[in-house]
Amino acid sequence: MAHPIDDLPRDRLRALEERIDRAKAAEEDAPHMKKDYAQANLAWRMVIELVAGLAIGFGMGYGLDYVFGTMPLFLVIFIFLGLAAGVKTMLASAREIELQQAAKAALDEEERRGD
Repeated sequence: MAHPIDDLPRDRLRALEERIDRAKAAEEDAPHMKKDYAQANLAWRMVIELVAGLAIGFGMGYGLDYVFGTMPLFLVIFIFLGLAAGVKTMLASAREIELQQAAKAALDEEERRGD
């Protein structure tokens, strides 16, 4: 039994292959917004670091208050300490990202000068 593609005229088959190639090229050229995804990931990372600091501070403060029977005292203190730790971690992440972007910009500048 003959394959259905073998029965097609060669020029129709070539035209179909060209259309497929053009569609693949257009799909590859389309911006995928990887940069936007990376920025969103960085933003979520910072939010999670801040919330994690608050949650850890809340948990430690609540636990100490439960053990010592001083309900709002350690809770308030450790929430503020957790907030401070979260902000510090967030700022460290922002500094790390800034250094990475500066290094990438320097490499791009060197490549541009070298060309």
